[in-house]
Amino acid sequence: MWFKNLLIYRLTQDLPFDAEALETALATKLARPCASQELTTYGFVAPFGKGEDAPLAHVSGDFLLIAARKEERILPGSVVRDAVKEKVEEIEATQMRKVYKKERDQIKDEIILEFLPRAFIRRSSTFAAIAPKQGLILVNSASPKRAEDLLSTLREVVGSLPVRPLTVKMAPTATMTDWVKTQKAADDFFVLDECELRDTHEDGGIVRCKRQDLTSEEIQLHLSTGKVVTQLSLAWQDKLSFMLDDKMTVKRLKFEDLLQDQAEQDGGEEALGQLDASFTLMMLTFGDFLPALVEALGGEETPQGI
Repeated sequence: MWFKNLLIYRLTQDLPFDAEALETALATKLARPCASQELTTYGFVAPFGKGEDAPLAHVSGDFLLIAARKEERILPGSVVRDAVKEKVEEIEATQMRKVYKKERDQIKDEIILEFLPRAFIRRSSTFAAIAPKQGLILVNSASPKRAEDLLSTLREVVGSLPVRPLTVKMAPTATMTDWVKTQKAADDFFVLDECELRDTHEDGGIVRCKRQDLTSEEIQLHLSTGKVVTQLSLAWQDKLSFMLDDKMTVKRLKFEDLLQDQAEQDGGEEALGQLDASFTLMMLTFGDFLPALVEALGGEETPQGI
């Protein structure tokens, strides 16, 4: 249970997040299969284990883990368009009249309803960790849309969820650009070998570098012409590496072997024990990493009125 991406949300009010109450709330919106005429469904599932006994809110120390699953029927637009075109051409040829937009839209709706029961099913899960004492919700996704789907559904079942994306006082682009320019990051952070550089003009160029010495003259030349760093690969201590972007999204998060070996040792022989140990160790690591990251980026910004 190692998160691969990280969107960080700040709880703006203290919420108790009683595990038993949360379990009851999540159970009111369980994930379920799409009915024959449904395009999509969304609900909560057990993050660990299967079956009715598996808890919907996994508790480990001061942390909780939840998961939501989206199920959707995949109906390729090209298939629908071809079917609509074929039907319209048939009507125009047999009835000798023009098919206009309103009727065309009606035909499209009828074809979608006809095709839906035969459409492919796609399932995707999103995990989120709740750290009430730190006032944080951490979503394992790089997509704000997927995170908002989970948070809005959680808000629906618990009644209130005052959260906002965690923001910092300085623009991450300014900090990351400075780190590459000066060739020195904040304490315990290390610049690796990948970045994205963007020209600040609206139609400016984009340079993406992989496996590149970011201290080279070539990179410095790009910076001297006014480009800024919008994505940067970094390492923190000897525990994890990641890609940070200008919206403070943590992508391609990788925990080093030392932590993974420790979790494996702590978890014992059972699969659920391994999952619980890795989740706990990950959250304890975040407890040190996230404050360090926020401080390195200039400190947390608290909007007025909160």
